[in-house]
Amino acid sequence: MPESYQPKPGDRVVRPLRIARFRLRRVLGVPALFSAGYGDVGSSIYYALGIVALIALGATPIALAIAGVIYIFNALTYAEGSASIPEAGGSASFARHGFNDLAGLIAGWALMLSYIVTMAISAYTIPPYLSYFWPMLRDPVIGTLVSMGIIAFLMVINVLGVRESSRVNIFFIIIDIATQITLVVLGIILILAVNPAVLFQHMFGAGNWPSAQNLIFGIAIAALCFTGVETVSQLAEETKQPAKKIPQAYVLMIVAVLVLFAGISIVALSAMTPQMLGDPVNGWARDPVAGIAANLPSATLRSIFAPLVAVLAASILLTASNAGLMGISRLAFNLSSHHQLPSTLSRVHHRFRTPYFAIILFCFIALLVLAPGFFSTNFFADLGALYVFGSLLCFAMAHAAVLSLRIRKPELERPFKLRWNIRIKGRELPMTALLGLIATLGIWLIVVITQPYSRWAGLIWMAIGLIVYAVYRWRAHLPLTRMPRKPGEGVL
Repeated sequence: MPESYQPKPGDRVVRPLRIARFRLRRVLGVPALFSAGYGDVGSSIYYALGIVALIALGATPIALAIAGVIYIFNALTYAEGSASIPEAGGSASFARHGFNDLAGLIAGWALMLSYIVTMAISAYTIPPYLSYFWPMLRDPVIGTLVSMGIIAFLMVINVLGVRESSRVNIFFIIIDIATQITLVVLGIILILAVNPAVLFQHMFGAGNWPSAQNLIFGIAIAALCFTGVETVSQLAEETKQPAKKIPQAYVLMIVAVLVLFAGISIVALSAMTPQMLGDPVNGWARDPVAGIAANLPSATLRSIFAPLVAVLAASILLTASNAGLMGISRLAFNLSSHHQLPSTLSRVHHRFRTPYFAIILFCFIALLVLAPGFFSTNFFADLGALYVFGSLLCFAMAHAAVLSLRIRKPELERPFKLRWNIRIKGRELPMTALLGLIATLGIWLIVVITQPYSRWAGLIWMAIGLIVYAVYRWRAHLPLTRMPRKPGEGVL
């Protein structure tokens, strides 16, 4: 460690060299992996559907279907990457092995942005659902204040080290899936089957079909719905038989996600016009599942499902926001351990034994991200676009890294190997990874070009990360791309 560095009183600095000898217990199986991954997806349906409808209008099911195909490509790529490299880090780890430390930092820093926005957008959509009990929470100013209070609350409990119960999470996920399936079945029987033409009218009727630009942007925003692949990958070091269990969890997630999102989007557009579904002020954009419950053609069913959805959505979204914060601290710890970020982010509180510095820092950034909610009329769509900036960049890096590993390390053991390969110069390249790379990178570029808020906020975020990385490596006497080969050379 440099002579100029002096630990602050009360700080415990986790040294990367010691971290390398630390091993997590491999105790997780397919149910635990699925519940963790689906926890993200299950929460996203409570807000992403409304944002997609805000942009794509009647083409919402089509935008979700196209994004679902891209999700399949992403899940398959992460299955091969996580099975081959069973360590925490996700796309950041893939990029570090497939390219170098700098590429790993780019992927990891973009992933941090996704986690921060996940925290913010999950907290931002809790008040609209709870407005069933307290209507004043639908006011944007009051709702934003409550959202900020939720982030502050999560910051405190995470610094103090209050742990969430995995059994409680699994219970909520089971209830969540059961409720969504029930809403889909009731919607099909009571709304769609009674008047099949209503869905066609809401999709293709006058004023319901989006422009070509909005359709493409809607497909990009639909990436909000298909989360969870990074969550499963982050748990690779804690998984029993990761080469077998992780691919199985991804396959199970693909089936569950595609079926539920198809059903929910079709029922939502059968119950409401796209304008009602996508209106963030007087409609159901911020609480689309509550909109389905409120439009069931039965007073009895509405009285049952409206409060149930309100409580369930708030619980799932609170868990998702907390999971985003936990994911950030885990990722910051991983990047610090590989000398991609300063060890400051690994500081553990002397009493609570939690990474308090990272928790406080990223919660403060999440609060800044929420600030435009007080005055911006386009804040909800901008928040979704900012998430897409980070997530699509992560996915593109993951696809590129898996392709690079196929070329640079053909001898790498691949317990789960993607099929449908094309052979180029003696190397087998998976078509799904190639198509995934083209799709995610292409849509990311469209978002960067067409969306000013996410473009500048995202690029500024990435520039900050690169500056921090460059300064840290320079002060630590480390090269920008690779660690020194000699043991101990320039290592903190």
